[in-house]
Amino acid sequence: MGLSRRNSNRGGSDVVWPGFVDAMTALLMVLMFVLTIVLVVQSVLRDTITSQDKQLDSLTAQVAGLADALGLETARADALQAEVGRLGLDLAAAQALGVQQEGQIATLAGLVATREGELASATARITDFEAQVAGLLAERDAAQTRLTELAAARAADQTAMAALREKLQGADAELTAMTLALEAQRQKAEDTLTLLAAAETKAAQDAEILSGKEALLATARAALATETERSAESARQVALLNQQIAALRSQLGELQGMLDAAAAKDVAAKVQLEALGSQLNSALAQVASEQRRRADLEAAEAERLRAEAQDLAKFRSEFFGELSKVLAGRQGVRIVGDRFVFSSEVLFNPGSADLAPEGRAQIAGVVATLNEIAAQIPPGIDWIIRVDGHTDNVPLSGQGEFADNWELSQARALAVVRYMQDNLGFSPERLAATGFGEYQPVAVGDAPETRALNRRIELKLTER
Repeated sequence: MGLSRRNSNRGGSDVVWPGFVDAMTALLMVLMFVLTIVLVVQSVLRDTITSQDKQLDSLTAQVAGLADALGLETARADALQAEVGRLGLDLAAAQALGVQQEGQIATLAGLVATREGELASATARITDFEAQVAGLLAERDAAQTRLTELAAARAADQTAMAALREKLQGADAELTAMTLALEAQRQKAEDTLTLLAAAETKAAQDAEILSGKEALLATARAALATETERSAESARQVALLNQQIAALRSQLGELQGMLDAAAAKDVAAKVQLEALGSQLNSALAQVASEQRRRADLEAAEAERLRAEAQDLAKFRSEFFGELSKVLAGRQGVRIVGDRFVFSSEVLFNPGSADLAPEGRAQIAGVVATLNEIAAQIPPGIDWIIRVDGHTDNVPLSGQGEFADNWELSQARALAVVRYMQDNLGFSPERLAATGFGEYQPVAVGDAPETRALNRRIELKLTER
């Protein structure tokens, strides 16, 4: 009967122990799997942040390229400003030279107006580029801030994973210690069962010492009860380990949620980075297109000016050639450079601004020739006949019709213009009257011949 009870106890121990060992093995495998997942997630998060760093570096490089383009545009604007200043100085110098530089003054005035328009346009484009660069820099700073937040989240995740790894290592060590303790307890239980079997065998063989063996059996049973209690304590510790594993799994779920949120932020950051890259590419393309368009406009304007200058020079040459034939041999008319110069004595009576009959005839010949040439001049050339009045340096008394030489020169130029318009039907839009008084002489001195040269009316075909 005692032997049967012993065999039953040993059979229960053999059944429970392999199941416990399998449970501990499965627990170790689960812990290793969890640790592997944590390491893989950490590696993926590190690669994601590295990719965002590279994209941010690329965005910074594109912003630097746009800043360089803005610098080039600013330098171009400064160059235009310098050219406007230089042209202004040339214009002032040309104005000081007077009649001999009128063509250059008109050309320089047109160039100054053109360059001022280009400068205003370049200034507006620079303002737009600066606004775009400021917006892109702000977006880049926001992206850097988001990247910093991701890095902070990654650091927090790494801290949490380090704590989880330490906890897993502690659980592994604790599980190993408990396994060793259970093995020792099992060994003790087997030894106790061996002693109990020996005691029961001895009791069957020797009935005389039954009371002593029964005491030994009671002692063994007490030891077995103690070992049973220890096994129950081990079972409670296993249940506690299961609870800790469940807590670790919960923490792993929270970590996975944090990783999913970080991945979502990463996707949003990538979309924003792509949008910023598209905006930068569009801005750079706009800068290149604007530069090409400005270069084309400058080339077209230069070509147009050259063509107009060539056309006007051709028609001016024809005009002066025809007039030279008409006025050849006439007294008081001479050609000086690109102007026809009429002596005031030929056109006007002394001290008067009324055209003499001889003067009207000569002006009529000029207008007839000009009407033939004007029909051939293209509409795109903005030409005029400028009539300039000049006097000598003899001051007027101020008691007559004119107060001084200014009024006399202007009145004579205006008389020629009105005769061309009112009597000869010449278009007033193509006429200009200018009085220079005594301040643009062609000869210096007080001799009568010198003063006669300075008293003159000049006609010039020029640009407006």
